[in-house]
Amino acid sequence: MVAETDDYDLKQMKDMAAARKRWDSLIREGKIKVLTPREAGYAIQLSDKTLLDVRPAVERNKAWVKGSTWIPIFDVDGNLDAGTLYRKVTNFVMGGWWSGAPTVAYNKQFLSKVEEKFPKEADLIVACQKGLRSLAACELLYNSGYGNLFWVQGGLEAAEEEDLAREGLQPLKFAGIGGVSEFLGWTDQQRAAAAREGWGYRLVFSARLVGLILIADALFVGAQQVGRYLQELRSH
Repeated sequence: MVAETDDYDLKQMKDMAAARKRWDSLIREGKIKVLTPREAGYAIQLSDKTLLDVRPAVERNKAWVKGSTWIPIFDVDGNLDAGTLYRKVTNFVMGGWWSGAPTVAYNKQFLSKVEEKFPKEADLIVACQKGLRSLAACELLYNSGYGNLFWVQGGLEAAEEEDLAREGLQPLKFAGIGGVSEFLGWTDQQRAAAAREGWGYRLVFSARLVGLILIADALFVGAQQVGRYLQELRSH
């Protein structure tokens, strides 16, 4: 199973390298137009273009562009087969615990759901959190006959608060963070916010760090005491 997973990871890397070449070609040839988040905001306001949000639910639920249509191209993988479970464990151990990034799988209904909602001549602004998944969506849509595609460069993470009308509890920049790094305020987005907001913002996360250290210390002391107690029981 480990060998199969290693082969899967290698295939993923090769597929990504090939995909980047295809995406660059589509942009260079003008088949996919490029917009900054601010330009996307203007296009939505002034020309009634639709923003197609292709992010997974874990990001969409934190913040979204007002009036956008949500159809994820990848979403959290809910399968429980051995290979998927192994990838989930590997993802967690290799940094998922820190970043909060889930294991995702391709949404096989993505294209059919887009076709249900939008005709092939529709102007679609396609966005994800960082800009890669939306490029994959643009390629798929272009190959399916959509000819008026606009890609949000850098994704919603690159958007400032004034660029796009937002709904949800967090800024769009923060929708892609999670895990321990978010809890401690150690993501790039939170550090930038701390630089603007000052010490009041930083104290919240400093208090969390102190609390985490105290909890870890208490667990360590408790484990030592349990160990000594068990040793005394064995000695008697």
